[in-house]
Amino acid sequence: MDVIQEVEMSYEGSSDEEIKEDNDRDKQNGGDPNIQGFRPASLEVLNHVKINVEPETPVSTLRGVIKSSKSDLSFSRQELRQAEEKIIQAFVEFYRKLRLLRSYCFLNQLAFSKIMKKYDKITSRNASKAYLEMVDKSDLGSSDEVSKLMERVEATYVKHFANGNHRKGMKILRPQAKKEKHRISFLYGFFSGCSIALIVAIIVHIHARNLLKSEGRHDYMANIFPLYSLFGYMVLHMLMYAGNIYFWKRYRVNFSFIFGFKQGTELGYREVLLLGTGLSLITLAGVISHLDMEIDPGRKSFQVVTELIPVFLLATVLSIIFCPFNIIYRSSRFFLIRCTFHCVCAPLYKVTLPDFFLADQLTSQMQAFRSLEFYVCYYFWGDFTKRTNTCADSEVYKVFYIVVAIIPFWFRFLQCLRRLFEEKDASQGLNALKYFSTIAALALRTIYQFQTQKTITWLVLAAASSSVATIYNTYWDIVIDWGLLRRDAANPWLRDKLIVPHKAVYFVAMVLNCILRLAWMQQVLGIQSVPFLHNTALIAVVASLEIIRRGIWNFFRLENEHLNNVGKYRAFKSVPLPFYYGDDGDKSL
Repeated sequence: MDVIQEVEMSYEGSSDEEIKEDNDRDKQNGGDPNIQGFRPASLEVLNHVKINVEPETPVSTLRGVIKSSKSDLSFSRQELRQAEEKIIQAFVEFYRKLRLLRSYCFLNQLAFSKIMKKYDKITSRNASKAYLEMVDKSDLGSSDEVSKLMERVEATYVKHFANGNHRKGMKILRPQAKKEKHRISFLYGFFSGCSIALIVAIIVHIHARNLLKSEGRHDYMANIFPLYSLFGYMVLHMLMYAGNIYFWKRYRVNFSFIFGFKQGTELGYREVLLLGTGLSLITLAGVISHLDMEIDPGRKSFQVVTELIPVFLLATVLSIIFCPFNIIYRSSRFFLIRCTFHCVCAPLYKVTLPDFFLADQLTSQMQAFRSLEFYVCYYFWGDFTKRTNTCADSEVYKVFYIVVAIIPFWFRFLQCLRRLFEEKDASQGLNALKYFSTIAALALRTIYQFQTQKTITWLVLAAASSSVATIYNTYWDIVIDWGLLRRDAANPWLRDKLIVPHKAVYFVAMVLNCILRLAWMQQVLGIQSVPFLHNTALIAVVASLEIIRRGIWNFFRLENEHLNNVGKYRAFKSVPLPFYYGDDGDKSL
């Protein structure tokens, strides 16, 4: 984009006759004067250009904090690579804006033509011809500045960033829309059917062998069920996300733009359903094989292999996620890994919407983190061959039981502090306080849960902190994240603009959010089990309710973000350039 500005600057010192001679010479040579008929700017302009790489990595962030005295003319290879990546992004976004502008011009011409034809039909007059000629002669119909500028952008990008490979350059400038594949629908339908069949088979196994009343029921629920529940949480979250994508597309919420997905690489709801049902299939296959190998007396010699099935499943999932080969949606997997790494390294990375959105998802997977802790305890400190463990009696396990649950909220707390430091937005400080109150409430509830003799003091502390955190979080969800409860809005107690046509949906969502936020009362009230559910099963149900609440929150959170983008006319990304021009240090280009 700034190369184009440089091209235009090269004409400033030339007369009109010189420019005309250059254009005539280019025409005689068969070239396009708008692309090739210019003299490059003097290299003296580089004396006024200074690099400006924003602190986005841990090293650059720390360097910015300690205010390194490095000269402006000394750059590392990493900084130059980052600058080049930003220039490429700027070119792509600028080209996309030009395409939108050209489409806008064409759309207006087409609309005017149809309006005039309708006018002629109704009034039986032939007035459209004269008006259309006026439009064709206007700048809207006759100007080709946008097309010429697009050609110059293409030529510059192909030459400097695609090594002269026109096909490669245009593939990046004009990414193709993703095509729906019927085999994906077939596969996720097939996986869904197989998963349902396995669920039925598991139920038949349990009732046929009367396992609910067997002596080993407690050992199985205390040792094996938490291992498989980890995959259940993952599958449920993926199904909720697939539902989110479906309704975002249905109501035209531009989620791919909001998340910053590259066109053609974003996953649709079919792809997410394929992954979710595939994971559920291998998980249920592991569960039923576990039951079958345990029930069959002839397979007692495979007891060690039986107990290691959950580990094999976990290793399979991790190997797929970190697989370096271009299979199973590598770009999406790497995007997830990169965002997760940014969350772990908070606040050293610049916080973007995908980063804090993922961190919010992790806060709803608190029980999944605890399941991972149980994996370590059960297989390294317990005797898994005899299906016994002493995790609940270990003080170290209890401490980490609190720590691993706090980690996702700590990520969000640090991200809010980073945004408060950079954006100077007081609301980010209040948001950080919200997560800190949640951390305190979670720690106090867990401490109260571990007490053998429940004391009134800890009960009051747990109930009070949880009540404050619940009210704080619920208010923030509905008023700040969703933008609802506006009394003076065009839609009373909602907001001015709504995407879902049925207003009752918003009120139902607010009520459900409030109810599901009260799941913590199960711990404070001491409800450890119910007549038809084991303690671990009850914990899984409560954790699943939180994942469902998060799925509901996701839709309305992105709906509000989309409406804010539309209201502020944000139809494209603003890419900051990695340099500024001028002796006064002005960075606004």
